[in-house]
Amino acid sequence: MLKQLRPAISLLALMTLITGVAYPLAVTAVAQLAFPAQANGSLVRDSQGTVRGSALLAQNFEGEEWFQPRPSAANFATVASGASNLAPSNPALAERIGKDAERLAEAGQGKVPMELVTTSGSGLDPHLSPAAADYQVPRIAAARGMTTDSLQRLVQQNTETPLVGPAVVNVLALNLALADNPAIASIHKVHE
Repeated sequence: MLKQLRPAISLLALMTLITGVAYPLAVTAVAQLAFPAQANGSLVRDSQGTVRGSALLAQNFEGEEWFQPRPSAANFATVASGASNLAPSNPALAERIGKDAERLAEAGQGKVPMELVTTSGSGLDPHLSPAAADYQVPRIAAARGMTTDSLQRLVQQNTETPLVGPAVVNVLALNLALADNPAIASIHKVHE
């Protein structure tokens, strides 16, 4: 019996070392060498170098002067990320979307883009379409006392075109560009 048990235990120990220690260390080393920014969380820093978040995670912005991301079913908490799991036929979902659409509606701008009132599958999608970002421009321009043209240029400058899929705008990067832009900051201070 010991003759049969010894190879099994040895093989278990060997495979544990290979798959539980050596392989993860090798993958981590390759990731740190080849893609250090991504391996460390795709952190976004402001102009002073302070970490403000991750390019991969949405976060909430308070106030009319900021671009808003998609709503989050988990209230932007990464631990409880996920969709609301409410079916399209659920009255609670229709009620929440209706209230959000009413709150975000801007006179003369047409319907609120769906992505501003619906959550993503993870509840933490950091991107909006350029159209959803443009929809928010008049509200932000009014809150900051700016021209809509300057904000639309900022949206265009922060629009990313991935290799596959439609163009997107990272809301955190857009808001940091809005906060770090000296011309915009000075205009905003004049109107405060």
